[in-house]
Amino acid sequence: PSITNEPLIYFHTEAPLAFELRAAKEILYRQWLFQVIEMEGYELTELNYIFCSDEHLHEMNVQYLQHDTFTDVITFDNSEEECQIEGDIFISIPRIEENAEKFGVHFLEELRRVMVHGLLHLLGYGDKTEAEQLEMEAKENFYLKKGESYS
Repeated sequence: PSITNEPLIYFHTEAPLAFELRAAKEILYRQWLFQVIEMEGYELTELNYIFCSDEHLHEMNVQYLQHDTFTDVITFDNSEEECQIEGDIFISIPRIEENAEKFGVHFLEELRRVMVHGLLHLLGYGDKTEAEQLEMEAKENFYLKKGESYS
């Protein structure tokens, strides 16, 4: 499928959150994320990014993962075949704002890091062990650098 004719990567905002990516950013991010998927040897079926509130993501974390904590991202893998990407990535915009300030980075840089982090989970990368966390961070940094021309 052609990325220009059929997006396959969608961006949604849960109400009442006052956040929206500009159309130009959507196009650039779509191209960058598509490149990550291709470089990892996967095919894209459909990928949804859902930007939401802290409260919404916390409720999902409790309901689906039995974690009573706030988080910046939750990824749901809906693929039924190997090397196919089909999933939903929920991102807390207030958590991104807070983390950007905490780490001294621009909001969009932190957003891109979390976007690719969620995608890396769909690509088979974990972050439970220290070794997995190091590999995940290295992959994030690699793809963030690759995506600088798309930011």
